[in-house]
Amino acid sequence: MTAPADTSPLELRVGHYYQMDGTYLVGREKVREYARAVQDYHPAHWDLAAAAELGYSGLVAPLTFTSTPGMACNRRMFESIVVGYDTYLQTEEVFEQHRPIVAGDELHIDVELTSVRRTAGRDFITVANTFTDSAGERVHTLHTTVVGVTADDLNPAVKQAVQNAMMHDVNILDIDGSDASYHKTVRPEGEVRIADGSTGTPGTASFDDLKVGDELPVHHTRLSRGDLVNYAGVAGDANPIHWDEDIAKLAGLPDVIAHGMLTMGLGAGFVSSWSGDPGAVTRYSVRLSQPAIVSAKEGADIEFSGRIKSLDPQTRTGVVIVGAKSSGRKIFGLATMDIRFR
Repeated sequence: MTAPADTSPLELRVGHYYQMDGTYLVGREKVREYARAVQDYHPAHWDLAAAAELGYSGLVAPLTFTSTPGMACNRRMFESIVVGYDTYLQTEEVFEQHRPIVAGDELHIDVELTSVRRTAGRDFITVANTFTDSAGERVHTLHTTVVGVTADDLNPAVKQAVQNAMMHDVNILDIDGSDASYHKTVRPEGEVRIADGSTGTPGTASFDDLKVGDELPVHHTRLSRGDLVNYAGVAGDANPIHWDEDIAKLAGLPDVIAHGMLTMGLGAGFVSSWSGDPGAVTRYSVRLSQPAIVSAKEGADIEFSGRIKSLDPQTRTGVVIVGAKSSGRKIFGLATMDIRFR
């Protein structure tokens, strides 16, 4: 089939697929390290006995844990496959938890460019990571949507400043846009087996005790610059706008901002502390609105709230709307979490 004449070179690359070399082994201390970085102290992330009591074979990885290996695997996509941009801004994430990932899981991770759409003069690019366990079952799917940013949108001084500040093997600017050696590879045909994670949620609230409109207790989380630096190291997100005030201001920001993925992780922990079981979530979708500004002197306070949007008595599941605000500004434009209840 011939592509329409107005199809961009990037749109022709939709469907490009590759798999990470080797496998990713989920380590117990990595789970704890990530849980600490997103301030999630649910016992299932920390204590083997607590995880076992909920029916898990090892420590449960926080819901947004997959963003860390996913970011490492996506580097090739954003450095040599997605072309025409100098850098990217994260706008939306969708986490599909087919079954909880636990310490000891050995995962195959693949990457696919799933869509490119143009809205209001901006290109929105979605990349999917799928995580498959050693039994050949898909346990998690992560969808990342970013906006492509060109040199026209960047302060020229940012490029030099970033080059001087970045760690030695990371480059978020001067991305290769060459078509010279491009060869499209697509996902091999074959059966996709989705893991069944519906085997009980003993830690959650009883469905019978819930009603639409119920509100979750409001929770405040404090972020400091130290928290941002720690998260950057744990998650591998080295963008200096999250820790260098001068570069953040060169980029047009009022100050250093918190990682979008960090605020999502904080939101996931907020809900699991209420629901009782982080493994009961089947889907977490977050559209970012404004970043949380983290000043050196005062840090930032993030207020999390929630409300039950809908309940399904046949499946004993519900959808919770998650709100996040900092300094009176909405961080999440729209965030929802699908949860199984007892």
